[in-house]
Amino acid sequence: MAHIILQNPHSGIIKKAPIGFSCTTLFFGPLPALFRSDFKWFFIQLLCALPFGVGFPLFAFIYNKIYVKKCLEAGYKVKSVEGSTIEVLNAKLGLELPIMPGRA
Repeated sequence: MAHIILQNPHSGIIKKAPIGFSCTTLFFGPLPALFRSDFKWFFIQLLCALPFGVGFPLFAFIYNKIYVKKCLEAGYKVKSVEGSTIEVLNAKLGLELPIMPGRA
């Protein structure tokens, strides 16, 4: 599985974001969102799963992309890529991932 290492250029905080299907969301439901401090999507997943019971399998396909987009909106930039190339991930995500200045 490919991962993106994201860094906030202002605070220096680094986050590791997986790309693709989320096995943890499939098996543990909204808990990965909670552990990533993504409270908005934790509650959305919880509310979708309670009445219908089908939310977890659906979110397993989309949550990692949602998390990457949230980080990019917060100003994070790609520091490095593991298991793939930036070009492949741009195409897979349908995004233009911003790269940190000086990235090797």
